[in-house]
Amino acid sequence: MSRPILDGLKVVDAASFIAGPTAGTAMADFGADVIKVESPALDGYRRLRDTPGFPDAGFDYYWQLDNRSKRGIVMDLNTEVDRARLRSLLATADVFITNHPLPVRRKLGLTWKDVQGLNARLIYASLTAYGETGPEADSSGFDATTYWARSGLMHVVRPDMAGPPALSVAGQGDHPTAMALLSAILLAIIERMSTGRGREVHTSLIANGLWSNAVLAQGALTGAPPIDRRPRQTPWSAMVNYYPTRDERWFIISALEPERDWQRLLEVIARPDLADDPRFRTIESRREHATQLVAVLDPVFRQHDLSYWLPRFAAVKLAVGPVLSTNEAVHDAQARASGAIVQAAPEAQVAEVIDSPIWVSDSPKVPAGPAPKPDGDGDAIRAALDGGASPWRQG
Repeated sequence: MSRPILDGLKVVDAASFIAGPTAGTAMADFGADVIKVESPALDGYRRLRDTPGFPDAGFDYYWQLDNRSKRGIVMDLNTEVDRARLRSLLATADVFITNHPLPVRRKLGLTWKDVQGLNARLIYASLTAYGETGPEADSSGFDATTYWARSGLMHVVRPDMAGPPALSVAGQGDHPTAMALLSAILLAIIERMSTGRGREVHTSLIANGLWSNAVLAQGALTGAPPIDRRPRQTPWSAMVNYYPTRDERWFIISALEPERDWQRLLEVIARPDLADDPRFRTIESRREHATQLVAVLDPVFRQHDLSYWLPRFAAVKLAVGPVLSTNEAVHDAQARASGAIVQAAPEAQVAEVIDSPIWVSDSPKVPAGPAPKPDGDGDAIRAALDGGASPWRQG
């Protein structure tokens, strides 16, 4: 079997919380040597377990998730000694990941213009809340405030428009944003193979939030009216809707082939008579009478448990998804069979991890190792930097 595809790549992760560091984590999964740089106050992500209402397993499993397989050093970049050390580190690195606010970068001498002269091959990966330009470019933001709220997602993802907006879950926008930053880094690596030179790449939470909401956002750009999300009982279509079962479970139907899926649905519920009901005979009439169709389907689905319905939907190939709890999702047989959840290395603090969602054939991933302890590798890295030796993993 071949070596991990990023084996030998040298990455400095000086970002905090989730979106920036997780791009480095995905590279570590593919063999990159990632050195995590924290301030003396440490990454605020380490304190997430103190957030009220956040699930507590007795240790910071989220730190293990998003910083696995890295080495760690504390640097006080307010001192010239540690700024010089960081410059030495960047002089031999392939990638530098930062999400320091732009004013902080300017103060510390960590902008792209400041560091590009250190290393012609360096790829400077910048993560910001609001982008690199514009009146709010210098502002800070988080997943919830920027990706979720500012993109329109928080406004529209709710059962009906008369209800309150919906909160996001931790990291919901950060993790896909990390994949966008990773993509930009890999594009720059491809270009560097022919030019020999690095460049600055960047992405932002606001851009990724709009990208996630792009179907509706593009509609708004072209003058389409705002979405009118309606209550479940009075939807635009009963065939793209969610239903409860006898055991108080839920599933969602996504019937995008209206005629064929209608026949499949009638087969599952054993109601061929509905095909001749004038309210439901055509696509147009089913949409016109969607409320009445929900009133017909609700008591039918209430007759049996979810476990009764799912295999019947599968048998006719009708696209239906059970609404799983998070605990159920991580024990889902298909999620495990597909590689979305994998075993961690024996020395890691957890037995299993959620894997980064990309794979390359014949390029193994590195089993998730432990996340760095505060300054856990600092002595060795400082000794190498101060002594003129390479701080990077050998071989």
